[in-house]
Amino acid sequence: MTTTITGSGGVSQVQDGSIGTADFAANAITAAKLPAGSVLQVVNMINSTNNVSSSLSWAESTITLNITPQFSSSKILVQVHIVGANKSNNTYLGLRLLRVNPNAVLSQFENQFMYNTGTGHESGGGTGITLLDSPNSTNALTYKVQFRSGENTSNVGFNIGGVSSMTLQEIAG
Repeated sequence: MTTTITGSGGVSQVQDGSIGTADFAANAITAAKLPAGSVLQVVNMINSTNNVSSSLSWAESTITLNITPQFSSSKILVQVHIVGANKSNNTYLGLRLLRVNPNAVLSQFENQFMYNTGTGHESGGGTGITLLDSPNSTNALTYKVQFRSGENTSNVGFNIGGVSSMTLQEIAG
């Protein structure tokens, strides 16, 4: 198949697949030339590792993902889905989303997930967050979920019999 290109030099026929990245001048494609809202890249991870803690302090989870924005004006659309939550005794599950490099707590998206005063074991469904971040950076960024128990010595966890995920999308600003 051929494509017709009309430019200041006239009309040219170009064979599909005949133009590669080496055919573009260095820095020919800039953020200013992209329509705002264009998806520039997508990275995704899924994880089924059980995450369990009984600490009041924020614990690292296995939900973590890296992205390196192409432009400092880009936004990062972060989508997290957590499943298979559980708890024991009189406690709750706390969840928060962080960006590392530069460090920022972007959201404590669950403060008292599954809270009640029951003393037995309890399982819950899922929870999540969608957030648009403006890191103003072209450095590698790490996004991660941390979790904690609302009551010391009482276990909380997630991914118990389920699969959680995180998706990062670089969006042209």
